[in-house]
Amino acid sequence: MFNHYQDIMDVYDVAEALCIGKNRVYELLGNGTLKGFRIGRIWKIPRAAVEDYILTQSRLI
Repeated sequence: MFNHYQDIMDVYDVAEALCIGKNRVYELLGNGTLKGFRIGRIWKIPRAAVEDYILTQSRLI
């Protein structure tokens, strides 16, 4: 789905891929809706987690 992105994405990559703002990405990470991890102050999000988020959200609609 997002094969042109690295396996581990940052907030800016996720925002671009989902066409949302970076603050919304931080919100999704903060409430656990989107799975990721922090290295210091930098969030890292597995590409698979972004794909899972999309599939989960499409089931809710």
